Amino acid sequence: MFVIGERINGMFTDIGNAIAARDKKPVQAMAEKQLTAGASALDINVGTRVPKADRPAVMKWLVEAVREVTDKCLSIDNPGLETMRQGVAEAAKGGLPVIINSTIGQQDQLEAFMALAKEFDAGIIGLSIDEKGVAASTDAKVEIGMRTIAAAMEAGVPVENVYLDPIVLPVNVNQTAPGIVIETISQLKMLSDPAPHVVVGLSNLSQGALERRLINRTFLVMAIAAGLDASIHDPLDDEMTDAMITAELLLNKTIYSDSFLKAYRQK
Repeated sequence: MFVIGERINGMFTDIGNAIAARDKKPVQAMAEKQLTAGASALDINVGTRVPKADRPAVMKWLVEAVREVTDKCLSIDNPGLETMRQGVAEAAKGGLPVIINSTIGQQDQLEAFMALAKEFDAGIIGLSIDEKGVAASTDAKVEIGMRTIAAAMEAGVPVENVYLDPIVLPVNVNQTAPGIVIETISQLKMLSDPAPHVVVGLSNLSQGALERRLINRTFLVMAIAAGLDASIHDPLDDEMTDAMITAELLLNKTIYSDSFLKAYRQK
């Protein structure tokens, strides 16, 4: 499972305050904590407190701060093309791995962000959103997924660099949404050979709910069984990590040992 740690995000108070003060230490400490907990990559998001005009420069500063402590993959999270370019260019220096998070399925957006992915040999997350909004049905989500793969191929971006996000909505707003996403995951994995990756922003599922951790980890196990191979979530949630590791073991994706939980965290 490719885990993208979600915690370097200006929406969190500690990181937002660190960004405002241009204080690298809390940012770097959070990066190291998530990597120690087993994150494969780190999501980098300046948040909404930063004025739009300042976001490209702030993103560059934030990526520089994280790159001082890790050469792991960074997921640059912002809808603005110039902010994305600044973050990706900084993260990719020296040929280090980077993911564009994200593009929507609207044609002009697809073309612009796929060109950026090609330029920097970056991974790219494609959301099941287009000019009509968030796709509500499995068929609509799969159609946008197909459009995203076609755009990648046209731009020369390898399909194995594409991550499709079917977008899971908060369960307390739309209780049918999680089941639709589970069905969509299995269909997205059959769109091409090699198959695209499928990723979800897991925390969105439980927004506003009381039993957030229980909801998140239960859905994660269900989604892994359907074919999910990447997730943006909090790797510091030990119970969710244990559930994820165990799900992959039971699906024969890892080798059993009595210390399989410890083995995962030490790899």
